[in-house]
Amino acid sequence: MAEYREMMQKQREYFRTGETKNVAFRIRQLERMEKWIIQNEEDIMEALKQDLHKSPFEAYATEIGIVKEEIRYTLKHLRSWTKPKRVPTPITQFPSRSFIYPEPYGVVLIMSPWNYPFQLTIAPLVGAICAGNCAVVKPSAYSAATSALIGRMIRELFPAKYVHVIEGGRKENEALLNEKFDYIFFTGSVNVGRYVMEKASAYLTPVSLELGGKSPCIVDETADIALAAKRIVWGKFLNSGQTCVAPDYLFVHKNVKEKLLKQMAKQIRKMYGNDPCRNEEYPKMINQKHFDRVLGLIHDTHVVCGGGSRQDTLQIEPTILDQITWEHPAMQEEIFGPVLPVLTFYDLKEAVEQVNARPRPLALYLFTKKKEREAYVLKHVSYGGGCINDTVVHLATSYMPFGGVGDSGMGGYHGKASFDTFTHQKSIMKKSCLIDIPVRYAPFKKKLDLLKKIQ
Repeated sequence: MAEYREMMQKQREYFRTGETKNVAFRIRQLERMEKWIIQNEEDIMEALKQDLHKSPFEAYATEIGIVKEEIRYTLKHLRSWTKPKRVPTPITQFPSRSFIYPEPYGVVLIMSPWNYPFQLTIAPLVGAICAGNCAVVKPSAYSAATSALIGRMIRELFPAKYVHVIEGGRKENEALLNEKFDYIFFTGSVNVGRYVMEKASAYLTPVSLELGGKSPCIVDETADIALAAKRIVWGKFLNSGQTCVAPDYLFVHKNVKEKLLKQMAKQIRKMYGNDPCRNEEYPKMINQKHFDRVLGLIHDTHVVCGGGSRQDTLQIEPTILDQITWEHPAMQEEIFGPVLPVLTFYDLKEAVEQVNARPRPLALYLFTKKKEREAYVLKHVSYGGGCINDTVVHLATSYMPFGGVGDSGMGGYHGKASFDTFTHQKSIMKKSCLIDIPVRYAPFKKKLDLLKKIQ
């Protein structure tokens, strides 16, 4: 669209002024962003309530609080991140100095999903700003209330030539992906991620893809079953299961399976009550399409717990399915809802082989008391990240990068990784003009022996 091209041209012109590269300027923008979030916390919570029926506690814990921590961590470290870094120089290049000079890409596109619509839009934006870029932000149309709030936030904080928000749906997404950006950061489904990468390839635009997949939760016979049940239920049914790193299926040792399922049913009642669909703190599915899709996975299955739903509020009870095989429909796609299929294993090696026979997941969770089993899984399974004896919480830190591998994505962010993602590391070697060693120049004659001695 001509208007998008014009908008991007204005951003390129502004970027070329160099103002966004000024570290003090970047710090001011992040401070203003943090202040806006604090002043508008109630509005953010209300938007998340409208879109996903999130309670104030869950909205703060999983969205607002994480973004505030990202900003504070970035403000604390940004000056050191932006400094050129001296690195060693090989003797063959004597006399010279080498350093790495971090510089922003330019105009970047951030496309965010609907499941954590505030956090997964603003956290990448923190990275883009701290690295010195201009940004175009495209929130999801499915989370309409939060999308509108993000639009208001960005318009109140930034001129469009610096950060611009575009609301809308598929038509707007398509138009944006036809433009040439300097970097694209996408969070969403695997299928759409493939399309984004395909469109980016036309311009050789680098991308970060934060996707998903079927993240396993493995519980062996040595695990603390009561604690495992509590933490699995919390991580799986957070946001009504609409979490990219939620345990997608439970792989449990046959000797503790029945005990674990009983404890999980107990924890579901304790956390959400006997009628979760009438619990004011229990989230809903984002829309009718996803409600129907997830509900369809429950049909003709052995339901251990839950299974009920409420059409008028688009809520589905926390549901556990037993007697599931790898061929069941629930095992053919990422569930992205409050349904947890359960499979049984007899030996950890067998479980690892089954996980490795499928696309590499975004997360993996292992519950065990044996250090050698931790080591075995870490060594033999490739996945984005995860926890030992917990779920989900590995992404709630600015000290580690978060991202996928293979089908679950590429690239990482949070903390320093966000700065690195939106930064090009420019390699510079500064050579002395006082001495010019002649060995590298033709004619070479008998110089090869000398070269082998020094290289």
